[in-house]
Amino acid sequence: MLVIRAITQGDVDPLIQMAHQVGSGMTTLKPDRAMLGERVAIAVASFAQAIPPEQRDYMFVMEDTATGRLAGVCAIKAAVGLTEPFYNYRIGTLVHSSRELNVFTRMDTLYLSNDLTGSSELCSLFLMPEYRQGYNGKWLSKSRFLFIAQFQHLFTEKIIAEMRGYQAEDGTSPFYEGLGRHFFKMDFDHVDGLTAVGKKSFIAELMPRQPLYVAYLPDDAQQVIGQVHNSTQPARKLLEQEGMHYEGYVDIFDAGPVLQGRAAELRAVRESMLAVADEGQPAPDAAPLLVSNTRLDDFRMVLAHAANEDGKVALSVRELQLLHCQPGDEVRTLTLNPGKTQTRKN
Repeated sequence: MLVIRAITQGDVDPLIQMAHQVGSGMTTLKPDRAMLGERVAIAVASFAQAIPPEQRDYMFVMEDTATGRLAGVCAIKAAVGLTEPFYNYRIGTLVHSSRELNVFTRMDTLYLSNDLTGSSELCSLFLMPEYRQGYNGKWLSKSRFLFIAQFQHLFTEKIIAEMRGYQAEDGTSPFYEGLGRHFFKMDFDHVDGLTAVGKKSFIAELMPRQPLYVAYLPDDAQQVIGQVHNSTQPARKLLEQEGMHYEGYVDIFDAGPVLQGRAAELRAVRESMLAVADEGQPAPDAAPLLVSNTRLDDFRMVLAHAANEDGKVALSVRELQLLHCQPGDEVRTLTLNPGKTQTRKN
């Protein structure tokens, strides 16, 4: 069976192995031992509440309990940009007009922005190729929302997610080649790697502060602004199902969209329910249900075929074991798919 759980110090080596398969464009999951080792240490301290809430970085792994292998990873950063700058481009509009010549032009512009500083960020979503089947990817992505619903007080009202931008088949970024290369004078992967290890001062030093006219960019660079990497399309749809949306902010390197949502408006916050765990048999006719325990220091989650019946959720012995729960313990539940009901009366 699969279980999603809080990351531990013992997950560093398999996490590094997983990061080697991620590829470019995901700066929060690079195969750098020092960076990932420090990040896991911060995550462990976050679940233990040993560091201030705004410094926390909650990382989760999906574990295959039959083999002990890590199948996937995802994370939530409590707040971005508080210790180092957090840059995006905000897409704006400038109007030029002349009554005398009867000319009116409206042009899209890119503004270097720190507007999203302080937001909580969904990040580092990756599922190993051999586990990309069934509900696994959907469950892994949506698990973070149930965590937010349970511990909403630990996060800001604004939740964001930077999506990997479009790349050509050869791995190049049309947006970076059309804009960033002119200022940074280095390959996209090199810049991506520098930001991954926290070296971001060069962004402010080298990028122009004045608005940039989109029309001045090459056509292929213009066309990919706000577009996601082909492999990221499913992830974007899942986030949008849960209440996230695009509001005109993009990554400064590959122009991938930044999705935003208000915590109070997320489906998990509005629709998840607390229930009492009970021992029972799976209900094959029930909709797939995310079920988590309510412990911050040992957060765990399973995907069950179960229903909330009069405030109780029947789980198998194995599911209770994976949740580190006993019958009578409180759990939080959310249907995997929007529009499905999780309650049933006898």
